[in-house]
Amino acid sequence: MNKNSDLMTKIKSLLSDSEQLKKFFPAINSEGYPFIALFFFVALLFSLISDFLGWVGFLLSLWCVYFFRDPNRFTPDMDNTVISPADGKIVKVDSAKSPEILKDKQRISMTKISVFMNVFNVHVNRVPVTGKVVWLKYIPGTFINASLDKSSENNERMIAKIEVEKNVFVYVVQIAGLIARRIKCNLTENQSVKVGERYGIIRFGSRLDVYVPENFNVKVKEGQLAISGETILADFVSSKSK
Repeated sequence: MNKNSDLMTKIKSLLSDSEQLKKFFPAINSEGYPFIALFFFVALLFSLISDFLGWVGFLLSLWCVYFFRDPNRFTPDMDNTVISPADGKIVKVDSAKSPEILKDKQRISMTKISVFMNVFNVHVNRVPVTGKVVWLKYIPGTFINASLDKSSENNERMIAKIEVEKNVFVYVVQIAGLIARRIKCNLTENQSVKVGERYGIIRFGSRLDVYVPENFNVKVKEGQLAISGETILADFVSSKSK
């Protein structure tokens, strides 16, 4: 009884100390609050059935908290870089056509860099390059495995076209995956954005494609692990520096 009392006292002390909480739990993205609450509620119901199910529910709840973590990142302070918009594995670096025509007259040849996020990666997305959002386009689609290259053309996705400087554009595409069922994009058209800023999230496993001009210098290769907001995917010579 005394042991339980001491344990509860320690837990209450921890919960009342925000600085200690930060050491145990990273910042959580607000998109995760409803899911975390649901997971813990289900865990509570499970515990009423059996201790084993209660522990399973509790561990799944901790995984849910872990999934929606939103740690700070240290973005390189260089405007002529394209950084990874997501944590994950570089699954594709290849030539490709720009992702969508929309207001553009034609699709042009670019370099596509694809980052696949599994369910254990940080899923908060960050702006890959400093510039201005020209347009946004949501495209409904299927939900095949996002690690497959055909998901770029077939899956549900949100495309953002960013003007880096006059007539120089970068596309970033959020792609839903096999488990992912919701893309959240907080950008608006004509919005000025800074490299490394948080701009959205894709829930439960997904992929991001970044399309850069062919004259950009790609810094990564397939199979490499990327960290959102930190890993430099490519750089370029700005006209301002000429």
